[in-house]
Amino acid sequence: MSRKKSVGEIIKSNRFPLTFFTFLTKQTIIAPKEAFVLCLNQKEDGSLVIMHDEKLDRTTDGTGLLCEYTLDELRRFNAAAVMPGKFPFEPIPTLEEYFDLVKDTSVITNIELKNSVIWYEGMEKKVIEMVRAFHLEDRVIFSSFNHESIVLCKRLAPEIRCGFLYDCWLVHSGKYAKTNGVEYLHPSLNSLNDAVIDEITRDGIGLNVWTINEEPAMRYLAQKQANGIITNYPDVCRSVLRSLS
Repeated sequence: MSRKKSVGEIIKSNRFPLTFFTFLTKQTIIAPKEAFVLCLNQKEDGSLVIMHDEKLDRTTDGTGLLCEYTLDELRRFNAAAVMPGKFPFEPIPTLEEYFDLVKDTSVITNIELKNSVIWYEGMEKKVIEMVRAFHLEDRVIFSSFNHESIVLCKRLAPEIRCGFLYDCWLVHSGKYAKTNGVEYLHPSLNSLNDAVIDEITRDGIGLNVWTINEEPAMRYLAQKQANGIITNYPDVCRSVLRSLS
């Protein structure tokens, strides 16, 4: 996604397990120019894994807090168990595995640091080091509901684009992002109206909006020149964008 006024897709999927490594393997081959949302958690031993929730219960056959397990222990849980019969055993993937998969593609990755409930010590430094090791600085965006964490990321790695996630009505949201040196805002659709979008655009801040699964909302955001539409239905979004082009 560029800073210019263009519309891209950021894909989340409810058709694959929420760790969705099977989905990534298929989609990066099919659509190498698309973008993905990764939800990043940190485990007891400091390893970085792709997992939506802080707890294992909803998305795997495990229980309890993810951060209380080592990587070896965590890899024994099945991330495909929530969709029985549809997929073979799916271990929880690591960030390193994902980067190895996409490093030779043009995929852009929005990495959501899942640290607004549990702020994992040193998470920002670890993920930045890995991004740099794979030379992906220009192909990732960091985002989080923990805005202090994003400000820290920006301080540690000013070359990597960042975005504030939120689900509320921010006052002067564009200026808020600009003051903190952040390139993007990632609001829910419920946090926006025409005036707010226009203000964000005037302030030169990019806009990636979540989670947009209905065609009218996709069409509205495309017409408002949002930078990214975060959706569970990329095929529907593509169709909408094509109809407007």
